[in-house]
Formats: sequence, C-alpha cells, structure tokens
Amino acid sequence: MKSFLTTIAGVFVGLALFFVGVPILLIAWATAASRPAPLADHTVLSLDLRSGLTDQPGQNPFAVFSGHTGSVIGIEQILRAAEKDDHIKGLFVRLPEGGLQPAAADELRGAFKRFRAAGKTIVTHGQGLYAEGSALSTYELAAASNEIWMQPASSFQAVGISHDDMFFKGFFDRHAIRPDYQQRYGYKTAVNPFLYDDYTPAHRESELSWMGSIYGSTLAAVAQDRGRAPADLRAVIEAGPYAAEVALDKRLIDHVGQVKEAQAATLARAGAGAKLVPFDDYASQVDRTPGGVGGKPTVAVISVEGAIMTGEGPSAPSPLGGGATIRSDDVEKAFQAAIDDSDVKAIVFRVSSPGGSDTASEQILASVRAAKAAGKPVVVSMGAYGASGGYWIASQASEIIAQPATLTGSIGVFGGKFALGEALSKFGVDMRGVKVGGDYADAFSSRAVMNPAQRAAFSAWMDGIYNGFVRRVAQGRHLPESRVREIAQGRVWTGAQARGLGLVDRLGGFYDAVDEAKRLGGIKGLARLKSFNSESSPFNSLRRMFGGAAEGAHILAAMAGLADDPAARAIAAHVGEARLRAAGATVLAPGLSD
Repeated sequence: MKSFLTTIAGVFVGLALFFVGVPILLIAWATAASRPAPLADHTVLSLDLRSGLTDQPGQNPFAVFSGHTGSVIGIEQILRAAEKDDHIKGLFVRLPEGGLQPAAADELRGAFKRFRAAGKTIVTHGQGLYAEGSALSTYELAAASNEIWMQPASSFQAVGISHDDMFFKGFFDRHAIRPDYQQRYGYKTAVNPFLYDDYTPAHRESELSWMGSIYGSTLAAVAQDRGRAPADLRAVIEAGPYAAEVALDKRLIDHVGQVKEAQAATLARAGAGAKLVPFDDYASQVDRTPGGVGGKPTVAVISVEGAIMTGEGPSAPSPLGGGATIRSDDVEKAFQAAIDDSDVKAIVFRVSSPGGSDTASEQILASVRAAKAAGKPVVVSMGAYGASGGYWIASQASEIIAQPATLTGSIGVFGGKFALGEALSKFGVDMRGVKVGGDYADAFSSRAVMNPAQRAAFSAWMDGIYNGFVRRVAQGRHLPESRVREIAQGRVWTGAQARGLGLVDRLGGFYDAVDEAKRLGGIKGLARLKSFNSESSPFNSLRRMFGGAAEGAHILAAMAGLADDPAARAIAAHVGEARLRAAGATVLAPGLSD
C-alpha cells in the first residue's frame, strides 16, 4: 500500500507540473516569440493554405505555435492590417491540392480582392488541383489573384463538384441491426443512409440543388475575375482535366513553374530588395482583434463554430482529441457580458455550425432575443454552415448575412436509435431489460425497436420540436408559417438560394456584418471591435481545453506508473471495466438533432 500511495503522489505531482508549469512556459515562449522583427521596405507575405482551414481563430493557446493561418477569419483580419501597411507590397499563396470549403473560398476571395484594391499584388501557386473535394473552390480563390502558377506536369482537375454518400441499409439488414429513426421531413436526410440503400427523390433533389447553386456561383466568380465569358469558361473547364501545360494554353492559369520561380516572380513585382516573410511571423506583430481601430462605441463579436451542445466546455479542439463545439452556457455568458457592457451598441454573431441539440439551440436563441430586447441589434454572419441548429440560433437575429456558398436552412429535426438486440443474439449475446413506471421509460433501449405507443409518443415529441422551429423562423423572418413550411421540410439551401427565399437578408462576409451592425447600432465613424468569447484568457483556455481530456490523461499516467503494483493494477482494471460499461451506455443512447 505504501508503494501504491507513493506512486499516486508522484502521479499527482507530475500532472500538477504539466497542467500548471507547461502553460506558464508556453505563454512565456509565446511572448518572447511575438517580439516584432523589423520589416523590409518591400515585404511579400507568404501564406500556406495546404494544412486546411477552420472558419474562426480558435481559442487555443497553442495557436501561437501552430500559426495564425489556420482560419478564414484570422487570415482576413491580418490581410486587413496588411492593406494599410506600407511595408507590405504583396502576398504569395500556396494553394491546397484538394478543396476549400466553398463559403471559405467566397470569404477569402473578397479579402483578396480588397487587398489587391489597396495596390498590393497576389500570386498563387498550386502543385495540382485534384478532383477530390471542392477543388473548384480552390480555383475560385486562385482566380482572385494577379497570377496563377502551377507546378510543371501537375494536373488541373477542377472540372466540377461531386459528393458521395454511403448507404448502410443492406449491411444493417444482413446483420439484423434495426435503425429506428424518424425525420421531419423528407429533405431532412441525415439518417437516410441508415434507412435506405439509395437516394430518395427528395434527397437527390436537395443535393443536386445546392451543388448546382455552388457550381453556378463559383463559375460566375471565376469568369468575372479571369475576364472570361461564363459560357466559354464553363465549356473549357468541363472538357478537362488537363495537364498544367494544357491548362496554360487554355488560359485557365498564367504560368507553369516551380515554387521558387513563382516566389522570385512575386518578389520582382514587389520591388528591389523585396523579402519574403511568413504570414504567421507578420501576424504575430499586428493587432489580431477582429478588426478594428479604436473608438469608444463598441461592436461586440461572438464567434461560434462546430456542433451545438448544452452546458459549458472547451470550444477549440483538444490536443488530446475531439472537434470544435458550441456550448450553450458559454454562448449565453458571452451574450450577457455584451449586454452588460454599456459601450457595446451592437453585436456581430459569427456562426458556422451544421446543427446539434435543439435545447442548446433554444438557449442560445433566447440570448439573441435578450440582446435585442436590451437595445443591442444582433447581426449574424454565417460561415461555411448555418444549417439546422445553426439556423435556429440565427433565425431571430436583426439581420442575417451569408456567403453565396454557405449551406443554411435545413429547418427540420430527426431522432431515434439503433436496436441491436437481434443483431447481438447472433453472437450469443442476449439483451434483456426491466423497467418501472410508464411504458415510455425504455423507449430508447437498444434492445428492440419502439412499440407502437412509444413510437406515437416520440412522433408527437418530434412534431412539437419541428413546429416550434417553424414558428421561430416565421417570427424572426416575418414570414407566414405556411410559407416557412413550404421552404423548410429539412431542406438545405445555399446562401444565394436562401436569400431569394427570405431566409437570408444579404450576401457578404464578416466585415459586411460589422458594417451593418454599426449602422443598426447607430455608430458613425470609427468603432472598436471586441471579442466576447468566453475563453479569452490563455490560462482559462488551457484549463477548459484539457478539461475533458485531463481525466483520460490522468488515467493513462496512473496506469503507466502503477503497472508494477499488483494492488494498483486490480483497482485500475476495476475502474476501467466500469468506465467501459458507462461508455457503452452513452454511445448507444439516443439522440435528437435539429
């Protein structure tokens, strides 16, 4: 036992050093690394987009090491600072070989065009544009530059947009897995792959509709920026793919050459003695607040990205695993802080979410209503997604602004469970159950599908959520409920389509939302932009980011340290079995998503 207690104490000391000492060292390192280096009179920023992009700068304190180039809004913020910097003469961009999110390409295209309008040069270089993903969106961004370069013998495959879905019905039927789900309504297709072996007519219609909208708006943007007739450009693109040399001959790109050649050409355009500076290095020297210049009147900025969930927790992905999430308690606190700040005259609510919990969405929507009731207009700026729960939380804002390729709408709900009892019986596992209380008590048991009474009760519950969603949209968008039901049905629209349907007010980006917030808030002239995201403190970010993963790290460290102690091994084994049982119950628990 003495050995056990000694080892436990050692584990706690080690974890304390990690979770307290490491953050201090990281922040000190970040502070030292951020000391500005003098810029050359002719500087070209070098931006590499090949690692992928989120919509918003994360609340992750490790971002000082991973760079500032990882988000659409972060890049836009830095480019706006560079527009006014006389040292900055140009931008050199490494393009991803796959695709950008279409809405991200829309937003960055606007930032590129503004940068060029300030008299700066942009040169892009790609090592190929390949059919996987939305390569056409990458080409849209490249077309907003002064020159497009491609590596010799690389491939131009940006000839359209494709999307695959996997359907599991045949597999489930073979193994007696019973999906027990309901949808409101036919266009709410998230669970279709569980229920069918092919696209339903509504599913196919919806996907072809939003894909066609994005394809059309992307081609129109490229044609405008390349100075070509849309019909001619479409014919040339659809006749591909092409080798880089043929793409040059077809006037789809401007030069074929290696990265070093493209960089040299960019520096030559920037002037004698021009230097190439990594985008991250420059970003560490400038104010990375959402944009602005000083001034007493304030526009609050509240940014959310990911799946919508109840409670509080880390919004940024944890370094120990997990994706970005939107926590309703945290968003409510952010809105309340903005409401309580007398300097705040309006709020920009940046949303990029495909949906999530209906109750969490309603909590956030209540915060939007509270801000408006306090006399502070709320302008929603949509990123890649503002769909389902992402539209729920936006539906009653003062104004909604989206990109042409933003995926929005999806006004609907689905929910249910998998019944696994019959499937497990084939492996000699018999599921049994007991219950007390009403018949609905075991409605979400994974033992069997719902009985008729349970299904009817669940259906009524789903109808209530769907009808509430419709009412909120009708009230917020000043539309008759009957009209909302016509355009809802769970259908996904692009921002361009949603604008024509009255679900979106304007097409534009984050800074368009800022301008509109200033107008609605009665702000004339300069305004201060202030982030009200709840994880502004680096220490708080670290605590929250590691919050969900710290327990797992503790268990791993303890098990490693106690491996030679028989008593400890027995305790760890017991705890591990209990955790697995609990995890199994959680994984198989039902979900309802708006």
